[in-house]
Amino acid sequence: MNRLKEEYKNKIVPEIMKEFKLKNVMEVPSVEKININAGIGSFRENKEAVESFAAELSDIAGQRVHERKAKKSEAGFKIKQNDLVAFSVTLRGERMWAFLDKLINIAFPRIRDFRGFSPDSFDENGNYSVGIREHVIFPEVNQNTTKGIRGLQVTIVFKGKNVEQNKFLLKKLNFPFSQS
Repeated sequence: MNRLKEEYKNKIVPEIMKEFKLKNVMEVPSVEKININAGIGSFRENKEAVESFAAELSDIAGQRVHERKAKKSEAGFKIKQNDLVAFSVTLRGERMWAFLDKLINIAFPRIRDFRGFSPDSFDENGNYSVGIREHVIFPEVNQNTTKGIRGLQVTIVFKGKNVEQNKFLLKKLNFPFSQS
């Protein structure tokens, strides 16, 4: 079992039940899945760079990425229908916990001039989204051989819709929120 998942089950669940006076373990919020999305943007014409980025994103996530294609043509962006525009991957189970552990304890501390993430980035369903400007903060990516620095969007999807409980859960998992 993953270290972070074990800590969640043994320490954090009882703390959340005590803090919010929950009577049943099933009321406790939990992480359901993590979605990772990355647009390919201006380098979509360079096939070698696209393949390299797909391989790096697969290494980061620990599973194969899915290609996302344009639904409609958009002349302003020089995109035709069915052109490759992004990659996405959804993590669940042990891979999700392993990625979350790597994200919090390895990747976030490697961000330059990092002051924490906004605690207000929860949507109406209680899910939390983070934008990462440089994918090279992950240890799987070799900064010397990468074909360009790309951004990622990571969405942590919770089973519970209570924003306060979800925020408390992320704080207990040592998620780096800003102090302001």
